[in-house]
Amino acid sequence: MSNQTSSLFDPRPSAAVKPTAEYRTPPNNEEAEQALLGAILVNNKAYEKVGEFLRPEHFYDPAHQRIFAAITKMIDRGQIANPVTLKSLFDNDPELAVEGGSAYLAELAANVVTVVNAADYGKTIHDLFIRRQLIEVGTDMVNEAYRHDLDITALDQIGEAEKQLFDLASTGDVQGGFVAFGESVKHAIATAEVAFRRSSHVTGVTTGLIDIDRKLGGLHPSDLIILAGRPSMGKTALATNIAFNAAKAHMRSSGQEGGVVGFFSLEMSAEQLATRILADEVQVPGDKIRRGEIRDTDFPKFVQASQDLARCPFYVDDTPALSVAAVRTRCRRLKRTSGLSMVVVDYLQLLRGSSSRGSENRVQEISEITRGLKAIAKELDVPVVALSQLSRAVELREDKRPQLADLRESGSIEQDADVVMFVFREQYYLERAEPSRRPDESDDKFNDRYQRWQQRLGEVHNTAEVIIAKQRHGPIGTVRLYFDGQFTKFGDLDQHHQSDE
Repeated sequence: MSNQTSSLFDPRPSAAVKPTAEYRTPPNNEEAEQALLGAILVNNKAYEKVGEFLRPEHFYDPAHQRIFAAITKMIDRGQIANPVTLKSLFDNDPELAVEGGSAYLAELAANVVTVVNAADYGKTIHDLFIRRQLIEVGTDMVNEAYRHDLDITALDQIGEAEKQLFDLASTGDVQGGFVAFGESVKHAIATAEVAFRRSSHVTGVTTGLIDIDRKLGGLHPSDLIILAGRPSMGKTALATNIAFNAAKAHMRSSGQEGGVVGFFSLEMSAEQLATRILADEVQVPGDKIRRGEIRDTDFPKFVQASQDLARCPFYVDDTPALSVAAVRTRCRRLKRTSGLSMVVVDYLQLLRGSSSRGSENRVQEISEITRGLKAIAKELDVPVVALSQLSRAVELREDKRPQLADLRESGSIEQDADVVMFVFREQYYLERAEPSRRPDESDDKFNDRYQRWQQRLGEVHNTAEVIIAKQRHGPIGTVRLYFDGQFTKFGDLDQHHQSDE
């Protein structure tokens, strides 16, 4: 093969032709920076148009950063910021000496044509800063990808990049600000009208449980709802029932009630979750389904139930050890492709923080997770239901009903949550506290104590309590529910007939 032919396939540049490296200047606009600073120096009211979102570090020129920082400090003190008042600060400033010292301030003010466009200049400067930050994030991503660090996987790098991009997007929004109260009132009336037209009078996503809907008014968009309980209390079962009830209501009402549900099952597999729901629908215990102890007459019910379930807008993600950034990304994707009305996370302590190396302080990591979930709820305008474990302090008390202080890492969870609910089943504890005869106890005393235990066990049999310990939008209190342990199903409790009996 000739040298000419081989050179066509040689990726290296030939010695005769050396490629010239192209130098690209980071995005910036010096004229916009000068025009904005001059406008503010001429009329400090121009600062009000940009002071909310613009910071000194957003400027590209270091000298302009120092000038804007000085202007900000003077205006925050209630003083006038102009070339005269700032002259003494910049006479001996080495950073500004290159530009001409304090005379540069007078030059900026003298060259101003108008202050009307100050807001547009500010947005241009801010947009260019965001672009420079994007370049920096992209460069970091490339450099990290080239590194061979055994402690950081590729997925961890993706999670960290997503966090950086989300943080950049959160700080990059300059559209915020005050909204006229009249607009807020219109939205409130529209929400009330929706609830009035519904027979259930629910404003948010229905839970499918009448008494909880009455207490909460449904699950409201942008709310973080914490559902906590000790193991075996049924918090996963209740969350599954609520989520599936919402999906079924959406299907049956043609989108008028309920909603599309995204369920992150970090503890159970999607197959185990499906078995639970299927057991509830066909009224066959889940353990018999797993063991194959099914009668021939059950198969038609399975076929019908599977067809109904397939049409429900219920989506399960059972990826273990997800980060908050990954949850946010997948929720955005689901909302874009199929819509999204509600998110369930089972459970909070199994999520990871966004840091690729993990947090040495678990409390700080939980704080980051709860803030992230609340941010997802607000960004996507959906309720986020997050399950949480409780500390063992509950088991040490005579009254086992949970309290807010029992939440693990309770400070951040309790603070960030809009609603905190606890699941409590007294039957679980009573069954494990069957009285035994004491050595010095007579038959009559033992029988009396045993009968009281049996009576109390009968009163709480197949019942559960949902304790609403915190609610920003309504009252707190306790809601009693029916619980069928055979099918792990929660339902409404007919307390009227129960009292008659």
